[in-house]
Amino acid sequence: MILVDPATWSLAQSSDGVLSQLSDALMLHASAETHAGVIELKTDVHGDVSGVIAELASLRTRLGLELSTHALAAAATGTHPLTLREETELSSSPRYLLLGDSLRALVRREPTMALHVHVGVPTAEDAVRLLNGLRRSLPVLIALSANSPFWRGTDSGFASVRTVIFQSFPRTGLPRVFARYQDYVEAIGAVIDAGAVTDPSFFWWDVRLQPELGTVEVRVMDAQSSLRDVAPLVALIQSLARLELESDFSPVTPSPETLAENRFLASRDGMGAELIDTTTRRLVPIREMLAVLLAQCRPHARALGCADALDRAADLGAANGADRQRAIAARNGSLDDLVASLTSQFLAPADIFATGDFALNTLDNNSERSG
Repeated sequence: MILVDPATWSLAQSSDGVLSQLSDALMLHASAETHAGVIELKTDVHGDVSGVIAELASLRTRLGLELSTHALAAAATGTHPLTLREETELSSSPRYLLLGDSLRALVRREPTMALHVHVGVPTAEDAVRLLNGLRRSLPVLIALSANSPFWRGTDSGFASVRTVIFQSFPRTGLPRVFARYQDYVEAIGAVIDAGAVTDPSFFWWDVRLQPELGTVEVRVMDAQSSLRDVAPLVALIQSLARLELESDFSPVTPSPETLAENRFLASRDGMGAELIDTTTRRLVPIREMLAVLLAQCRPHARALGCADALDRAADLGAANGADRQRAIAARNGSLDDLVASLTSQFLAPADIFATGDFALNTLDNNSERSG
């Protein structure tokens, strides 16, 4: 999430000082990020969507209270609507100083923030199967979660400008298909063994394996301003994981070129996008694709106990974060008022949904980089 100065609604470049003064309880779930205006919040591992959302609500509330003692506020969005490149500072964490040396001008741009969801997978081969399968759904996840229409004080024309900004980093975007876990090990091992990067966490793909954690991490989504929007996204990913791993679900896999184009169209147009249908080779409204995907996932959501949360994805599809940001800006005529609204949404309560049995972990609004 981003740190905001309510006096100016600008990005507050003060993560180092804030982190040094957080309570012990909150420090267990908060950490530095690449940029000094951003802090990462992360939940514990949960077996259900309701547990993730309940803990995230508690963490946001606690952080809001502790930030108020510093005359600061927090917000969650893919980009800060007003921040300019020259205002950006890096945090003093050793990892991100190393990143600054490596990426140079690329890292000294406006921060981008994402919602990351980890799904625990018991075997390495199943993790690779899930990684491969989730690639098909990434454009829909981009559009559904799009929450960054404004960049450098203007409307970017994109629903998720964060997606295209983050592509300036190396080792980002769509991962390729891996034949098996050893194929993955050999692919990234060549880069690590040569000393170009130190470990797998420097591969910042839209979805990636986290071997040390035993998870598949979905990283493609914009940070969500409201917890109400986090829940359906987590439920959709949980249900997609079960769909991919526990059913005979075997749709046609789009070519890398088709997936890349769909990824761009989704980031540009959000839920108004038309994506390439692999079978018909025609453009199809993304809302139709979402409806099909939700229908496929619904039996799995019921089995996992998150059907209510998944049903909220249709509401999010009707008006995602980018749509609502533009509506607020148009109504108020000021991006300052939009940032103020984002800070209010950060602390707004969320409905709590029923339980399931996949291991889940959420990293809230982290400035995109390593972790």
